[in-house]
Amino acid sequence: MSAELKPNEASKAAGFNLATVVDFVKNNMREYGMLVALVIIVLYFQFQTNGVLLQPLNITNVILQNSYIVVMALGMLLIIVAGHIDLSVGSVAAFVGAVAGYMLVEKDYPVIVAFAACIAIGAAIGAFQGYWVAFRKIPAFIVTLAGMLIFRGLTLVMLGGTSLGPFPSSFREMSTGFISDPIGGAESALHITTIIVGLAFAAIIVYLDVVGRKNSRSFNFPVLSTPLFIAKNALIVGIILAFCYILASYEGLPNVLLVLIALIALYMFVTKKTVIGRRIYALGGNEKAAKLSGVPTDRLTFYTFINMGVLAAIGGLIFTARLNSATPKAGTGFELDVIASVFIGGASASGGIGTVFGVVIGALVMGVLNNGMSIAGVSVDWQQVIKGAVLLIAVYFDVSSKNKG
Repeated sequence: MSAELKPNEASKAAGFNLATVVDFVKNNMREYGMLVALVIIVLYFQFQTNGVLLQPLNITNVILQNSYIVVMALGMLLIIVAGHIDLSVGSVAAFVGAVAGYMLVEKDYPVIVAFAACIAIGAAIGAFQGYWVAFRKIPAFIVTLAGMLIFRGLTLVMLGGTSLGPFPSSFREMSTGFISDPIGGAESALHITTIIVGLAFAAIIVYLDVVGRKNSRSFNFPVLSTPLFIAKNALIVGIILAFCYILASYEGLPNVLLVLIALIALYMFVTKKTVIGRRIYALGGNEKAAKLSGVPTDRLTFYTFINMGVLAAIGGLIFTARLNSATPKAGTGFELDVIASVFIGGASASGGIGTVFGVVIGALVMGVLNNGMSIAGVSVDWQQVIKGAVLLIAVYFDVSSKNKG
């Protein structure tokens, strides 16, 4: 998470006073605005649900229910940043789930073989769609709309209108299992291993922030004042430890959360620290300029669709494992939640802008809205209205802030 002040405000960051905090909020509104909105939404539903929202069991359920959306949203971020869109992710996830059902339930293949085959199929589907978009210049909207119909149809063909299940327990563990607790043991009231993992994760976050601040200073870049820097890290550590404590009060860290953390760290690194990541942003910002600068834009577009196919496959496997069944209706509407998560997280509809951190926050906003409204007894039709309004406001905020800039 970057937390640097803009250069013209650096001189104001000399001390920890109200003006400094206000400047920080103003200059980073785009990055942290939705985080503030998420906190407000959580507090609202915590009150509306009489404290049910933040109970350990419910927090765990929110993670398990939204894990596959976060996974697919990471791939959708790169697609949208590159200036395209993918409407087929729900159908691809359903098709991959059907293939997993065929291999594991019907043919009794080893889990690892089925898993590898499903990932390869996801990559092949991404390559198929990417070929038409990148090299044949057919709009992504049309290609992936066709893909949505094709792979939904293939799912129905493969399943024959019925569901396949149950799946082996080793497959279901990926989505419904929890890490073991060799330190605390079965008798411990708290999942000690989860607390230790939380402490280690918080230490890594603080270490990386300190190193980043040190590097920025060595290049004379503006940085936060020391009191504000300490306050920011103390807040982050507090949130991480509180979150881990809540999870430790129930069953500990879900296995799927470890998968999410690994993927989020990987995509943060790719988007911020690698050449290919920066080139994708350049592609979405101005394709012609990127091409004239030597960026292989066609090949890069092709790669982003392969990446989306792989993540759609992983999302489909996680969903199928959680459901313990491959069904013809699986994945219906996933593309809407995934795309909404990316835009709510601050990605620009015109491409070139968006962060992994924002996508995670956007997915959490959608997840908390779904969960909170369900607990509070809001009907499904009004849930759709409210989620649509949140999406519209998020995109309006993006457009208005861009016009002001």
